[in-house]
Amino acid sequence: MSADWPRPILAALQPSYLPWLGAFEQLAQSDIFVVYDDVQYDRDGWRNRNRIKTAQGIQWLTVPVLTKGLFGQKICDVLIDNRKPWPRKHLETMRQAYAKAPFLNPVMAELIPVLGQEWKGLSDLNTALFLSLARLMGLERTIRRSGEFALPEDKNDRLIELCQKLGAKTYYSGQAAKDYLAEERFARAGIAVRWQEFQPHTYPQLHGEFVSHLSVVDWLFNCPDRLSFLS
Repeated sequence: MSADWPRPILAALQPSYLPWLGAFEQLAQSDIFVVYDDVQYDRDGWRNRNRIKTAQGIQWLTVPVLTKGLFGQKICDVLIDNRKPWPRKHLETMRQAYAKAPFLNPVMAELIPVLGQEWKGLSDLNTALFLSLARLMGLERTIRRSGEFALPEDKNDRLIELCQKLGAKTYYSGQAAKDYLAEERFARAGIAVRWQEFQPHTYPQLHGEFVSHLSVVDWLFNCPDRLSFLS
């Protein structure tokens, strides 16, 4: 896919909690990956939650966050509510759900040290988990955070300038950006836009019929070839 694209290729993605395989496909296709966390937090999105598959069906794992009176805050400013013992519950839920999965131990060995820390910021937690699981999958890329850079407010200008600052010739975008991304503006700046068309194929799962678009941990617990989702 990316072999014929102008390089370097940059992907920018808002950090999600234990995200789906598509986030790692974007990482795999890129040369530079930006954790795009200096934009507004969406309370009903994927920033602080994701889904796994259990014997009782699909279950949400949700990180409690402090949002009261904080409407409009940026993702990088969202704080975790550590008054609740959520890390222990998440680890125990995954351990029970995937007790019979073939790769329980190596995946838990990555999750436990990260979730065993007391994190204050949601984006810091999400980024640490993302990097840990990416290493487990053998995906090593240049990782930056958008907050490192002074960027304009306009959505298109922000991404164009981010590409320019990091020397990217191609911007690899998720489908959700089609609502606002102006390809002609990128073209005028000498930056190609390529759209993600990734659809995960079926793979061995526990607990009944196949369910797509779960957290990446479902894939990792069940599959021996950690990058075969790219083929």
